Amino acid sequence: MKQIDYKLFFTIFALIIFGSITISSVSVYPSHNVTQKMVDRWEIEQAYNYFYVIKNIIHVIIWLTIIWIFSKIHYKIYEKNFKYIFILAYGLLLAVFIPWIWVEIKWATWWIDLKFLPFFIQPTEFMKIALIVFLAAFFKIYQKKLKSFKYWFLAFLGIIFVAILPIWMQPDFWTILVLFPISVIMFFLAWANLKHLWITFLIWLFIIFWVYFSGKYDKENPETRNKLSYITERFDIFLQDNKLLFDKWQITKDNNYQIKQALVTVWSWWFWWVGFGNSIQKFWYLPEVQWDFIFSVIVEELGFMWAFVLLNIFLYIWYRWFLIWFLTKDIFAKLTAYWITSWILLQAFINIWVNLNILPLTWITLPFISYWGSSLLALSIWVWILLNISRWVDFSQSIFDSNHRKTIRKSKLRTRSL
Repeated sequence: MKQIDYKLFFTIFALIIFGSITISSVSVYPSHNVTQKMVDRWEIEQAYNYFYVIKNIIHVIIWLTIIWIFSKIHYKIYEKNFKYIFILAYGLLLAVFIPWIWVEIKWATWWIDLKFLPFFIQPTEFMKIALIVFLAAFFKIYQKKLKSFKYWFLAFLGIIFVAILPIWMQPDFWTILVLFPISVIMFFLAWANLKHLWITFLIWLFIIFWVYFSGKYDKENPETRNKLSYITERFDIFLQDNKLLFDKWQITKDNNYQIKQALVTVWSWWFWWVGFGNSIQKFWYLPEVQWDFIFSVIVEELGFMWAFVLLNIFLYIWYRWFLIWFLTKDIFAKLTAYWITSWILLQAFINIWVNLNILPLTWITLPFISYWGSSLLALSIWVWILLNISRWVDFSQSIFDSNHRKTIRKSKLRTRSL
């Protein structure tokens, strides 16, 4: 068996270590708050500041264990069992509607609480993986029928509808907003009919507008608010005049409070920084800093230079994926590698753009950096699938590989000598 792409592995591992170090700084105040509540319930004797650090170390150990065990499994096994993987993930997705194990936070039931795990499980993370494997295998099997509207395009839309219906009912619109277009692009990468692109694009726009207007309610009558209203509110906040965000720099706890604080965190010191561990905003001026807004504190403590380094690391992951995608000849491996890397990169840039107020506020975390056990577990599964595919790729055939360039130079020297 060939070796995995160690350049890709150590790049991702470096991201996780960087994220763990960052969490040790940004989670000081949230850790104290959580443990103080445990003191009030007589569960522990004294509050402490490293609650999230300990839990994050546990998550990393689980991640490394999964990588070590499952990266040895041939990716063809997922292709052969794609139906069962989809059914298993779908069953987990339906579990969020079981009253005694679901967890409801802010109008949404995205999580289930399995008592034997140190974190909540977010089934949509695993549904993404199952949908990757299902579509990649399905496209490979029925590749010759991809041009058909009646026998294939409608079947593709049916698969997507079945997959996102439980996600819609939670509701987790942000996942659907990204899941649908990436699945469509994956569909066209499998050499489907390009004429169907406009249909899927119009469907996507219809979903966006339908969700937006369905969430409208009478603000004078809060009882008319529904589960989609929080999405409408976030779009309204984003679409309003940017001057309203900093009206006389008076920051009040309204709906756009987090965005205001994130922008203050990013731009207060301009191109300077306060130093690692010296963030002011992490003391709950910026709520949920260890999750959605960890990028803002990275900029505050380490400056834009480290933010630029972080962006380049994500781009390097894209570069390693491009080599895997370009060099592998198996259609299933190509599509799976594309989907995995596209989601990781898109999720990273969405999180960063939200922190910079380029996109509306979402609950999408920064991959490998933010504190989120379920997300890291799902990402670990994605990574070991990608690393396993890399075992069967000959990187020496790439013009970007140093060994390939040396071989070309030697052949040119031999030619000249002759």
